[in-house]
Amino acid sequence: MENQAPLGLGVAGADGRMGHAVLALVAMRDDIEVAGRITRATPAERTLGPCDVIVDFSTAAASAALAEAAAARGGPALVIGSTGFSEPEEGAIAAAARRIAIVKSGNFSLGINLLAQFVREAARRLSADDWDIEIIEAHHRGKADAPSGTALMLGEAAASGRQSTLADLAVRGRDGLTGPRPAGAIGLSSVRGGGLVGEHSVILAAEDEILTFSHSARDRRLFARGAIAAALWVRAKPPGLYDMADVLGFGR
Repeated sequence: MENQAPLGLGVAGADGRMGHAVLALVAMRDDIEVAGRITRATPAERTLGPCDVIVDFSTAAASAALAEAAAARGGPALVIGSTGFSEPEEGAIAAAARRIAIVKSGNFSLGINLLAQFVREAARRLSADDWDIEIIEAHHRGKADAPSGTALMLGEAAASGRQSTLADLAVRGRDGLTGPRPAGAIGLSSVRGGGLVGEHSVILAAEDEILTFSHSARDRRLFARGAIAAALWVRAKPPGLYDMADVLGFGR
């Protein structure tokens, strides 16, 4: 059997921190070639043609526009790591996924995706009447959105374990006289400072014991590796909206 041709990879947000990390790893591989770079100065329309897959770490608005453009021409597939999406932007990506394959994740780390599975299972097994859930995330001073996409992903995992949605259970940004904590709520708190790459903790607190899950990112290359793995996986997939649980083969 002949070897498969190298993956033609486009990188959206190529001038950003994650874009640089993806390009640096691709430069060390023989099975992937850089087919295009999308930056603020380079419109996506000029880059779609030669790409098999585009890895996108840009902005929510740019990712939604890229998804619409790719869907309109029937490709390429996308790997989206941008965060901070509005409801209309989420809708645009979901609509695009009916025509092209899209992997969208708040975090491409293997460890974080395992953590989400643990959080879902813990929330399912520990009663909401007795166990409160709080999620704390910390990132560098330049991060524009809060809570982080990863914190929201962990919150959705916890809510799923309790057969609900994060939209129904989330409590954000407590300030002032807030009153007693609502039963079953999922609290989200954000810290911004310095060069923090990414710190996430999920605290499950009962009256007489506390369970804490945590993850620390040490280098952006870990996210770039996950995004590249997702790009190789999604290359031949049919249209649909996938996430890293699909890429990694985790059961739901």
